Amino acid sequence: MSAPDTLKYTKEHEWVRIEDDIAYVGITQFAQGELGEIVYVEVETVGETIEKDEVFGTVEAVKTTSDLFMPLSGEVLEFNSKLDESDGDQPDLINSDPYGDGWIIKLKISKPEELAALMDSEAYTELVS
Repeated sequence: MSAPDTLKYTKEHEWVRIEDDIAYVGITQFAQGELGEIVYVEVETVGETIEKDEVFGTVEAVKTTSDLFMPLSGEVLEFNSKLDESDGDQPDLINSDPYGDGWIIKLKISKPEELAALMDSEAYTELVS
């Protein structure tokens, strides 16, 4: 299982990549492996400010649907158009490239102090082991 040390993680299996006050958010390799083949991603919160731990969307796999939880408070700036059925329609990018092209949302962080509560790769790897 891969958990790049350049990212931060939540106990709900989301990852966060920080670039200044912007965060990219996706689900971990462990999470996509547990879900199986992802067939649809729904994010209807673009433009909304969502608090940490609130649901910002869902991921649908062949056999189940799972909520996506906000790892940090902030405004959802963008939904990855490659995953959107009206644009790229490639939700399986989450399976094939969870830490790269499979990112789900771009977020403007409103409470940077919340970063301290996220796990590093070592702690996340221990969680899922």
